[in-house]
Amino acid sequence: MSRRHHHHVYVVELSDRVWNEPRFRKANPDYRLGKPFVYVGMTGLDPDLRFDKHKAGIQSNRFVFDYGLRLLPQLYEVYNPMPYEAAREMEVELAIGLREAGFGVWQA
Repeated sequence: MSRRHHHHVYVVELSDRVWNEPRFRKANPDYRLGKPFVYVGMTGLDPDLRFDKHKAGIQSNRFVFDYGLRLLPQLYEVYNPMPYEAAREMEVELAIGLREAGFGVWQA
């Protein structure tokens, strides 16, 4: 493939106040106390830019807009960048892996 891969997965740490959201709690029945709450996404943009757009309300996930604190690059940098299809698959795999580790996860 001649085009440079430019898709990324990213993880946003969410405030623990997100646990007050019934939809978030319902999506995380195996959450382990003390583990982080996160949002896992994928983007064709730089993750920093995508996070800024979330916080500005541009194509934003509500949980990131309301509760997003910061990116957690140590959880995703190793995978980036990658082709679109790989990023779509990695977004799901990363969310599953974090959930299995006890994290509270929202994945769009």
